Amino acid sequence: MAIITLTTDFGHKDHFVGAIKGTIYKELADAKIVDISHSISPFNIQECAYLLKNSYKAFPEGSIHIVGVDSEPSPENKHIAVLVDGHYFIMANNGVICLITSEVTPEKIVEINIPNPMHGSFPVLDVFVQVACHIARGGTLEVVGKPFTALKEIREFAPRVSDNGNTITGSVIYIDNYGNVITNIQKSLFEAYRNGRDFELSARNKKIKTIYHKYSDIINFDLEKNKRKGPGDLLALFNSSEYIELAIYKSDLNTVGGASTLLGLDYRDTITINFL
Repeated sequence: MAIITLTTDFGHKDHFVGAIKGTIYKELADAKIVDISHSISPFNIQECAYLLKNSYKAFPEGSIHIVGVDSEPSPENKHIAVLVDGHYFIMANNGVICLITSEVTPEKIVEINIPNPMHGSFPVLDVFVQVACHIARGGTLEVVGKPFTALKEIREFAPRVSDNGNTITGSVIYIDNYGNVITNIQKSLFEAYRNGRDFELSARNKKIKTIYHKYSDIINFDLEKNKRKGPGDLLALFNSSEYIELAIYKSDLNTVGGASTLLGLDYRDTITINFL
């Protein structure tokens, strides 16, 4: 039986997540359900896309991913099912899949068109679960929809290169549990324009001239402890997803704060890199 994952902005206070799981188990008693996250900020497509891109590959091919963010259907937000990189994604066409499809060409995309669909306020339960269970039983996408090509993209995910390749202007796309700030600037883009040059990364009134590969790289262990950088210091690194991330070493949002609070950065705020 294929794994079915759930990624939503429903939280855990209400009945929504439990009702989804209960309905899946009614249809497929031996289903395997995994929660990716239910704590996405309401209607935050960027945040959802980042989490989805960085989690789906951990699952075996054939896994089915239900995405319940901004899922109410409309003429501009149609329900779709996408087969890409060996995985099935069931969601609204709101751009949430674009971080994956920008790197891997989808094998199939259909606009969901199931018989006698419910038209209530809970389409994840009424529509997405039906489609997921159909696929988990071995069903094909052609049975639940018609071919579709008009995938939406999120422009905020594309950094802007200007000044003849001397400047990259990016934005904040995700803030994690530690308050670390993830930008939309990938290592591949940075290195393509750097060409070995020095650089200056600007975020608010802070300027950074080094990008590390792990958090502890900020510490020079050859120095005496009282002369080292360490907890509470700002750093930039290429994170495990190869995006540029700003962090406070060993930060805690509940005590000292994180990069997001200490720098005053929020979603869509600007980060600039100037090559010198």
